[in-house]
Order: sequence, then C-alpha cells, then structure tokens
Amino acid sequence: MQKDFHYYATYCAASLAGYSHEESLSVCWSAQFVDLCSATLLAKLNAPRAAATTQLAMEMMDARTDLPGLQDITRIWASFHFLPYDLNAQKKGCSRRYLRKYRLICRPNGSLLADTVALAKGGSLQAAGLAMHVLADTWAHANFAGTPSFVINDTNYHFFELLPDGTERPIRFRHNPGGGDDLENGVYANTLQQPSENSVMNLGHGRAGHLPDYSFIRYKYMPAWGDYEETVKDNPSDYLHAFCQMIEALKYLRGERDDFAVGRYDRAAIAGMEEEIRTILGVRRPIACEAWKAFGEKLSGCEIGDFSLEAVQQEYRDAAQDKKNATVLGKFILAALAQKSMVTNRIFRSGSLLAGYSVDFRDKGFRGMKDFRKLVEQVREEGR
Repeated sequence: MQKDFHYYATYCAASLAGYSHEESLSVCWSAQFVDLCSATLLAKLNAPRAAATTQLAMEMMDARTDLPGLQDITRIWASFHFLPYDLNAQKKGCSRRYLRKYRLICRPNGSLLADTVALAKGGSLQAAGLAMHVLADTWAHANFAGTPSFVINDTNYHFFELLPDGTERPIRFRHNPGGGDDLENGVYANTLQQPSENSVMNLGHGRAGHLPDYSFIRYKYMPAWGDYEETVKDNPSDYLHAFCQMIEALKYLRGERDDFAVGRYDRAAIAGMEEEIRTILGVRRPIACEAWKAFGEKLSGCEIGDFSLEAVQQEYRDAAQDKKNATVLGKFILAALAQKSMVTNRIFRSGSLLAGYSVDFRDKGFRGMKDFRKLVEQVREEGR
C-alpha cells in the first residue's frame, strides 16, 4: 500500500472509529511512518537502529544475503509488511527448508494479526498506527512472503489485468528502477528475475512490481509457491475489507469493542458512504491521496495536514536521554521493537531460524539479541 491508504485512509478509519482529529492524526502518522523508518534515518537521530521497520533501496543494495543478513531482512519485512498467515501450515511433498519459507506467506486474518492488534491494546497511539499498517498490508501483500525466496515469491509471464468491462489484457513488466508505471498501457516496473533463491530481487512482491499497492487493480497471475497455478487478486474488494477491518480493530483499541476477532469487518460504520469509498478505491490512478484527504476532512470537519517528519525528529533530538521514550518517535520505536520481537519469537517457536534466535525476554531475561535490548530496559523501568 501507499501513502494514500496508510496515511489518509487510516485517518478516515480512525475518525470513523471514534478517535478525535488529533488522535487520528497520531494514528495515521505512525501508520505511514512504518514505510519510512529505516536504519539510516534512525542512525542520524542516534536512535536504536534495531527499530527499523523498512529498508531503503540503497540499504537493500548493500544488504548481506548470508544467514545473519537474511535474518535481519526477514525480521523487518515479515514483522511489518508481510505478516505470516499460518506458521504451522502444511504442504505435502516439500522439504523442511521449503516449508519454513512457505509458512511465511502473508494473507489476511491469520492468528498473528490478532496478536498484532492485541499487542497494541492499552498502548500508545503510535502503537495503534503501527498495527494498522501491518493489518492493511496483510490485504495488499497477500500471497507474498517477507523473506527473499525465488521458490516462493517468483512469478512468470502469465499476468493479466481484469478490466471493469469484463475483458482482460496482458500486463507487461520491465526492469526500470528509475521509471514509473504506465497505467494507461498496462506497463509496470518490477524486479529483475534472479533464479538465486536468496536474491533480494525475490523479496516480497518485487516480482509483481507495484500491482499489490494499487487499490484499483484486479489481476490474475501464477505464483511460484502455488506451482504456477492461476491466482486472482481483487484489490478493490481487498482494500475495502482492510478499511472496515481497521475500523473494527481501532474501535477495540480505544475500548468500544470488548474483543478483536479476525474475519470481522465494521460495514455498519460506513453505511451511506460505501459507494463513495468504492469510487475512491476504483478510480484508475497511481495514488489517491487527494480523494482520501477530502473524504477524511468531510468526516471530521478538520484539515488534514500533510505527513511531515521534521517536528517529530526535532522533538526526539531535543529530549533528554531519559525522556526520549515519551516523545512521538520514542513511542513509535518501542512499538516497533515490541512488534518485531513478537513476530520473531513466533517464527522461532514454529521451529524456524529464518528470523533468528529468539526467547521471551519477559520470562527468560536478556539473551544477547541486541535488537530488543531497549525493550528489556523499558520492562525494567516499568517494574520500578
């Protein structure tokens, strides 16, 4: 997904869930920041680089693909953008090595999604926003895994767009990192096919380009993990489900719901607005920020400022060392580390080392995983 959904549509979902204008801005700011919180940015602020929730293109160019490097990549992308659906999934006739990667395939409504939302309960608005990013991406990024894998994430030449008039047309891909997508002619950029199993070109939905991030598109293709059998992806429907599920989750987080259950969507909250939302989702354009912004401002009656990093970064720089956790960025960092720790631990407990070795530090204490040292410190502070 892009800024239109993670920032503006998340604001709309928060507003419909009962959050105030200022609270909604905090939630959507953090949802969008997940796509920007890189180790490079954190290093400039002298903040914990382990809290990175994404990797920049330049960082990926230098990323190691030995075991520690792959584990670092997987901890980031599986935790925040390709949340695994079923870490106990079974598939006949495959090796244990293949099965462990197969289990990292992202889909909506898995048990880890319920864990993600529960983890944000009682936490900061920044934790809520981070959870909404993860939730939304389970819909957009379905059928891809947040670890480099040719045998899981590759696709073949069979790509067709399903047009609103019932016809279909071939989708053409080109490897042109500096060029944009040609929506009018159905030409899209994607990563170069690399048969090397662990090439970063085979991370996530790189082989499908930006198709999963466009709300308007419906398409069919053949994923490697599905033995190259045809699979249909309906983004307008998926994005509507994601929007209604965010409302449901946010109502739970602010205390209006007693529980959060996967597979539940608050369609009642958008009664009388569904057609307008479907129109926003369905218009063929690269990004729909202006439409979502206008919809959100109509909901709240307040102006939605554009996403900005400057004030938040300055607040973190200016805060005393023992006050940094109370800043916007400090709260986001703690939420990011908690989410990464939880997902890493679940992957490890499933019998896989794809995300590294993990223990439950609340029960076992610190065991040398530098990523989560700050969480241990925070737990100790809370216990004082």
